[in-house]
Amino acid sequence: MKRLPLLFIPTLLLLLPAGAISQSHPIHSPNFIFIFADDMAFETIAAHGKTDIDTPHLDRLLSKSTRFTRAYNMGAWNGAVCIASRTMLLTGRTVWNAYAIDNKDDMHLQGANGQTWPQWLKQAGYRTYMSGKWHIKNDPHNLFDVVRDMRPGMPQDVQAGYNRPQSPEHYATGWKPWDPVHGGFWEGGTHWSEVLANHGVDFINEAAVRPEPFFMYLAFNAPHDPRQAPKSFIDRYPLDRIDIPKSFMPRYPYAEQIECGSDLRDEQLAPFPRTEYAIKVNRQEYYALVTHMDEQIGRILDAIETSGKADSTYIIFTADHGLAVGHHGFLGKQSLYEHSTQVPFLISGPNIKENQAIEEPIYLQDVLPTTLDLAGLKKPETIEFKSLVPLIEEKETPHYRAIYGGYKGTQRSITQHNWKLIHYPSAHVYRLYNLSEDPLEMNDLAPHPAKASRLKTMQEALIQLSEELNDPLDYSAPEASWNHVSAK
Repeated sequence: MKRLPLLFIPTLLLLLPAGAISQSHPIHSPNFIFIFADDMAFETIAAHGKTDIDTPHLDRLLSKSTRFTRAYNMGAWNGAVCIASRTMLLTGRTVWNAYAIDNKDDMHLQGANGQTWPQWLKQAGYRTYMSGKWHIKNDPHNLFDVVRDMRPGMPQDVQAGYNRPQSPEHYATGWKPWDPVHGGFWEGGTHWSEVLANHGVDFINEAAVRPEPFFMYLAFNAPHDPRQAPKSFIDRYPLDRIDIPKSFMPRYPYAEQIECGSDLRDEQLAPFPRTEYAIKVNRQEYYALVTHMDEQIGRILDAIETSGKADSTYIIFTADHGLAVGHHGFLGKQSLYEHSTQVPFLISGPNIKENQAIEEPIYLQDVLPTTLDLAGLKKPETIEFKSLVPLIEEKETPHYRAIYGGYKGTQRSITQHNWKLIHYPSAHVYRLYNLSEDPLEMNDLAPHPAKASRLKTMQEALIQLSEELNDPLDYSAPEASWNHVSAK
């Protein structure tokens, strides 16, 4: 396998040569509302039953949806995992092939003939709308018909929001999530999540009287840090309501070797070593921002219900990746544990079975070919992810032979039949988990002689899958090297 170039520009999404999309059968012309959260773990929807959090509107959507309980992000080439996730989402390319696009700077999108998700739908007659977090270099105005409130990768942070809280006394005099003086989500005077909902509702009301089908790409920055929400939402989560994750630890033993240690921006939000108090406060603020976002999602759901378009509209909710917030000693999303790779995934709409749970593992980026399939469009050859329609209609299983995970040159994983192997090349470490018996990945079975055969089989499967995905890591090298540009 070839190594990647030594240097790259991390925030570049470059588009493939122009290509038209064709119909596989007559277009049904349903509408699509895609709601995308940032840094939202699977456990943070109350109806999933994993944690004590308030998400009444996502619970409402879940009750009307088919949900995928094992949806994953495939990985990333730098610390800003959302860049890779969104590049895969927009182009349909798997992680290292998406990187090959992102790593070039000699092409620019012109007009509406590029090969991205909104453009394929636009070519089929859809009116396309984007609002919120973008975090890829190309101008969304060249991809969407309507763009409102384009946001950066994260709201502006301040140093006071890091390394906190060190104690109750430190918290009492320090940074507060509801204080607008710190800007961030409060920049502009109205919380960014509320702005996204305000303008999303406006577009739905406008679309209700227009003839063409529409596609909405609603990308919340929430619940990414800085985790700022109105004080009333913080007050809903007194610290005695917050449980410490069972997989909590003060430090992860391989954090530095896998580039998830003290040099990583996300990990600097709380003090080292981790304390239960600091994790409780961080989770309190995380939950509050999720609940505040949930209220805005409720407004969007209400708007589509009153628009007269509900019966012809698919609503899909997912996130770009998960988040640790105390699991395994991590704060961020860069590890390959389930808490950081697994995301919620809900889809509701015409002929979608309500309150159905599908356990077959998928990638969140499967949403792109799924929407094309539901619109009656033939999948372009460049899209490497799969439509979920056969799973939803119970016509296909399994979906993928195995689920892959990759982070820079420091972490790799493969999940097969509820067995998960994590590999740290630079640390020469393998970790093996039985997800059926150990869903929180707390019991590493790799050192057990009785699991030697399983370990070997999964090591071989990981190498094979990596080759199929054009992984640049050289597994045969005594030390894996990786050059990267740090990014938020």
